Amino acid sequence: VGTMKNWTSFASLTLLLAASSVSGFLSGSAAFARSHAADLRPASIRTPARLRGGAVSMSSAKTIVEKDVDAVGDKLCDMVAAAATTAISEKGHFAFAIPGGSILNMLMGMNTKYADVDWSKATMAYVNHRCVPLDDETSTHHKARNKFLSQWQDKGLDVILLTGSTDADAEAAAYTKAMKDLPESILPRDAASGMPVFDMMLIGVGLDGHIGSLYPESSQVLEEKEWVVPRITDASSSISLTMPVIKAAKQIVVASAGKSEKYPEGKAVGMKRALSGSETPSSFPASALADCATWILDEGAA
Repeated sequence: VGTMKNWTSFASLTLLLAASSVSGFLSGSAAFARSHAADLRPASIRTPARLRGGAVSMSSAKTIVEKDVDAVGDKLCDMVAAAATTAISEKGHFAFAIPGGSILNMLMGMNTKYADVDWSKATMAYVNHRCVPLDDETSTHHKARNKFLSQWQDKGLDVILLTGSTDADAEAAAYTKAMKDLPESILPRDAASGMPVFDMMLIGVGLDGHIGSLYPESSQVLEEKEWVVPRITDASSSISLTMPVIKAAKQIVVASAGKSEKYPEGKAVGMKRALSGSETPSSFPASALADCATWILDEGAA
């Protein structure tokens, strides 16, 4: 009997300790889950990561940070080649648009790294372009041909060109017509908006947030119906694809890296503003792409 009593007491004590352990485990698990809830959510809805300087990236899942400008250029070329391969495989043609500026230098890598791209099944437009003769030294087309474009054209690339006049209104109308004249097998249209749908849109960003020739607080940045708009100033005139056309692209890639005479300190300040969530398309046009573009930055811009 004494032994039975001892065994009963021991069993009761064991059950009591087990129940206490389970309760503690459940309580601890609940606390862990609460404290790590953000980490358990899918990446697309996690609280955005912070960039240096405290700015919050509203598109952290689509931000790629590379070591330097060369690495950014390599990544950009990788993405262009992949987009071209996919588009040609899926629908037989690749339609894309490029800006001027530093991205022209980055695209030079395509001719050595991806010399096998079938440019005969591709059409290229300019995101923006000055209204000058095409052989003018300030012409993006002239610069691109000297860097890489002449080789692409020799392989059959079709480039949507300006006429080479200084009349921005006429150039905008002509560029719109040139795009609209393309069959949808080459340049599809969005069923809802009627906007052209490029397979890829490459974008550069100025420190003031301008993309293409869409500048802060301008009427052009708010345009919703036109495909192309003119920008006329005393210094120079240009045309630009509109924000709806840019945002209609299947893939938008913003590339920002390096320092230059124009941007001696790099573009870190501009990138922080673009991704901060505190700007509007009117105050900082690049912010309109925060949640729909892939941003490739070097460590100095991140």
